[in-house]
Order: sequence, then structure tokens, then C-alpha cells
Amino acid sequence: MTSVGLDTITSSQFIKDPETLISKDGNFTFGFFSPINSTNRYVGIWWKSQSTIIWVANRNQTLNDSNGIVTVSEDGNLVVLNGQKQKCLDASDTSCQFSDFGNLVLLESTTGNILWQSIQQPSDTLLPGTKLSINKRTGETIRLRSWKSPSDPSVGSFSSSIVERRNILEVFIWNETRPYWRSGPWNGGVFTGISTKTYPHFYGFQSGNDGEGNINLYYTIPNGEAFVMYVLKSQGEIESTLWDDARKEVQVTWASRESECDIYGICKL
Repeated sequence: MTSVGLDTITSSQFIKDPETLISKDGNFTFGFFSPINSTNRYVGIWWKSQSTIIWVANRNQTLNDSNGIVTVSEDGNLVVLNGQKQKCLDASDTSCQFSDFGNLVLLESTTGNILWQSIQQPSDTLLPGTKLSINKRTGETIRLRSWKSPSDPSVGSFSSSIVERRNILEVFIWNETRPYWRSGPWNGGVFTGISTKTYPHFYGFQSGNDGEGNINLYYTIPNGEAFVMYVLKSQGEIESTLWDDARKEVQVTWASRESECDIYGICKL
């Protein structure tokens, strides 16, 4: 794996497999990878280790060889090209910058205006500042979508989104269209359906209406606090994860399914 020493992609500054971009803090990498037990190539972002993929660009369109390229095309679109120069991702516009906190940002070159950010189109991982949201006017929803399996990052059966009813907000995991798990209502401080013993894993969550019809749920991490992520696994559970620096691996600190009764509608009172 080769770092090209850049944090920006343009038409003249591109990366090709196996080159990578590394964030200034050194914690996040953008580049090409293969999941475990797979030879297919994907473009994504990982945290600390390539075993911790947090976002995948071409999750439903694989690269079948190691000749992939990420560049900005002449018409100002960010594209992933395979060995035959066929597009596997096409997102506008102009220049692409990789920032700290693992955010890939598309900028309009003349104004510097942000046109798109990867945290606005999450894969299976909730990062600090990533918003789960629902627009009450349009119904548009930003949600997490699980991988199909640990070896296949294409969209799987499970998704996670917020639901707002009678001004009460809660988080659901869905198996296709069926409820699979719920957090219980958010009361502004806690999710009432989650054990108070595990609630410290949800410190920093906030919700709000942005004035444009979007109801948002997100979290922030104060300076000096451990970096926490929430991952929707292919088996349908959300895990809270930390990096174990001694072991150089991810540590799971909480999981949404502690027993079979956590599955929606399984256990009757």
C-alpha cells in the first residue's frame, strides 16, 4: 500500500490501486481494499486499520482487478474507473478533499463551496457529525445500511433510521421493511429502551430540527474523549466500537442485541 502524500484529488492528482490518501491526523485512510475472503476491490475509507472500513464508494459495483483509479473527470465529476476505464462511481463536482474525521468532501473549485460529503451518505457506520435524519416534508431519509456479509459490502438486508411520531424520536433497525430493533423514545438525554447500565456509550447524542424540515440525530466527541463509532453489522445489530491501542484492534463496548428478547416482537410480556 502506497501513500501519495496528498489529501486532495483533482483531474491531475489522482490515485490508483494500491495508492492511498491519509488524513492529516494519520487516523483515516482513503483508498482501495479487498474485504476478508474476497479478491474484489473497492474504494473506501478506513479508520486505523484496513479491518475497520467505515465507508465504501462503490459498494454495489465491484472492481474485479487491481487497476482501479479514482480521479476527477473533465466534466468535474469524481469517478472510480476500473481497468477498462468504465465508471464504477460518478459523483459531482470538481475537486475532492479528504479531511480529518474520515470525511470525503467534494468542493467547487472556484468558490470552495461544499457540494457533497461522505458523512451525508453513510454506509454502515455512524461517525461523529454524521446525521441520521428524516425530512418531514419530503420523507427523504438518511440511514445506515448494513453490508450483505463481512466479505461483501454491497447493501444488505438491514438498515437503521430514526422515526419521529408525535414529536417523539427513536432509532429503529429494519430487516428489509420489518422492524427488527428499537431504541425506545429519545427524551433529550437518553433512549428509554436502552439499559441505563450501558447508556454511557451514548454520551454526546443530540437531536434537533434544522428549520428545513429535517429531524436530525447525531453525536459529537469532546476534545480528549475516546473516538467512538457505531456500526450496523450484517447480522442486524448496532455495535459501539473503540480502538484498543495496545492490541491494535477494534474493541466492541456495546451491542444492541444482548438477548433474543431485544429483537422486535419476539418476547411477549
